Amino acid sequence: MMADNRIYYPQRPIGLPNSSAPTPGKQSTAPVQGGSSFGQVLEQYLTDIKFSQHALQRLQSRNIQLNQTELVKLNSAVEKAARKGAKESLILMDNLALVVSIRNKTVITAIDGASIKENVFTNIDSAVIV
Repeated sequence: MMADNRIYYPQRPIGLPNSSAPTPGKQSTAPVQGGSSFGQVLEQYLTDIKFSQHALQRLQSRNIQLNQTELVKLNSAVEKAARKGAKESLILMDNLALVVSIRNKTVITAIDGASIKENVFTNIDSAVIV
């Protein structure tokens, strides 16, 4: 049985820096300043997958664009791999392969469907198919 070594931080509200504390019982329906709605800020807070510079270059050179649904799938796959103790994982999604550092929640590289068959994936300890 593996010990749970995760660190849990107390929950705290997401707010803007230098904003005054909300009055209890009053709710603001105005969007967050800077053009981001609460949902967008929350989504960014919950989806903390990062992309290395190499991965960003691969995505751009191979004309790969991830939509919000794919990012949610990717985040879910990373969480599943983390629960199993994975360190470096190959994540296969639709017509895309991503090598991800599970510890850092960072995409290391991305390969499109046409190139998947031509590659050998090394330095991975797990694979997640979504």
